[in-house]
Amino acid sequence: MSDNILEINELSKYFGGLAAVSDCSLKVKRGTITGIIGPNGSGKTTLFNLIAGNLKSSSGDVIFNEENITDIPAHELFGKGLLRTFQIAHEFSNLSVLENLMMVPANQTGETLLNAFIKPSIVKKEEEQIRVKAYEVVEFLNLKHLANERAGNLSGGQKKLLELGRTMMVDAKLVLLDEVGAGVNRTLLKDLGTAILKLNKEKNYTFCMIEHDMDFISRMCDPVIVMAEGSVLFEGTSDEVKKNEKVIESYLGRSNVTGDKA
Repeated sequence: MSDNILEINELSKYFGGLAAVSDCSLKVKRGTITGIIGPNGSGKTTLFNLIAGNLKSSSGDVIFNEENITDIPAHELFGKGLLRTFQIAHEFSNLSVLENLMMVPANQTGETLLNAFIKPSIVKKEEEQIRVKAYEVVEFLNLKHLANERAGNLSGGQKKLLELGRTMMVDAKLVLLDEVGAGVNRTLLKDLGTAILKLNKEKNYTFCMIEHDMDFISRMCDPVIVMAEGSVLFEGTSDEVKKNEKVIESYLGRSNVTGDKA
């Protein structure tokens, strides 16, 4: 088995004559938390959309778990263990936290009306197993006190924790985190970071994270990939990124090399 869970080979995406991603190549190793940074318009979110099957590529390949998944739609990738979260959380606002988690596993027996009538015991047993799993997730994320709260009533940071919890309801192999810190207060951001690190160390999750907060990136990520103009500009540790002249000129700026938010 390859050390790399994800390989991007000369991937490009054009919108008209504009290249949002241009001949981009990178690798994500299993068991890492890889950070992706870059100025607005550098192609980070477009790259995530291409990897996650939300956009079709113009050229190039996406290899996940040694399988070419280029242009495979998101719902199929979900079944393969490639999941993503979004900068703006996507919760079922009228359902409870627990119910949101229980909605995640695909192909549940009770989803078919006929099964609810002819296989009620199987449906009930499966639902209870999913409920137990959901309780384990809310405990892991310190959301137990909010288990029965409507998801729409959660704060921005709590919704991000709930999104992270959804990835725990299935066999996630790679999770793409799109600006997990956006709109989250510092206390909850610390909790989010702790949960991500625990999932990485205790459950062997691999993460790839887009983020602007360099303090958070420095705490969480190794390596850090810097994108500019749709391709990779530099890759290294957070300290190496902060010291690299190309990165300083194109993204961080002279005033931010010490780790201020960029």
